[in-house]
Amino acid sequence: MASDVLAEITGMLVEIVGDEYLLADEVTMKTTFNEDLALESVEFVALAEALHHRYGAEVDLMGFLAEKDMEAILAMSVGELVTHIGRITHRSLARTASAPPSDPAPSPGPASSSGPAPSSGPASSSVAAG
Repeated sequence: MASDVLAEITGMLVEIVGDEYLLADEVTMKTTFNEDLALESVEFVALAEALHHRYGAEVDLMGFLAEKDMEAILAMSVGELVTHIGRITHRSLARTASAPPSDPAPSPGPASSSGPAPSSGPASSSVAAG
């Protein structure tokens, strides 16, 4: 899984930076965005957009960066991003797998009362009194 995510991020980085500046085999889990790749802020934005298109809104690079202080951002490695994406996608898959059991929980409220009665004030008070 991590190697797949690493390969996808590497491909995105090569597209963003250009293959004349970055060779795919140069990116490892230990590669840093600042020191090794010298990514500029506009390139981080492009990476964030590429991640959003590939993994959805849950993989929010800017939100992930916002949780870090400046020193941690400057020292961040590709591996940290790979790990973050792995956690997000794993949680997403876990929620999807457990969705059927969690769906019935919200249903009992409306299902236990008769359809239109809860929306009308006097009808629901007479049902409660009866």
